[in-house]
Amino acid sequence: MLKDIDTSREYITTSEAARRSRLSTVYLTQLLRKGKLEGVQLAREWLIYTDSLEKFLATPRKSGPKGPRSKPKQEPSDSTSTKNESDNT
Repeated sequence: MLKDIDTSREYITTSEAARRSRLSTVYLTQLLRKGKLEGVQLAREWLIYTDSLEKFLATPRKSGPKGPRSKPKQEPSDSTSTKNESDNT
């Protein structure tokens, strides 16, 4: 496993990267698995290359939702129309 680490590059743990970037560790590990961040997994811990993290943070990203989704308003069902339709048959 250690042979996969590029020792010429500086790396940090996901918890340190989360503190620096203000992103969650779950999101950072998701980015690592998708290949959007470069790093190496050792057992259960990921090591993120700092240059990869800085490059990712420098690229503009689309912002996510601003708050909880509001449920679409349902129009009140007109129960009289269904009764009249069934009576006509």
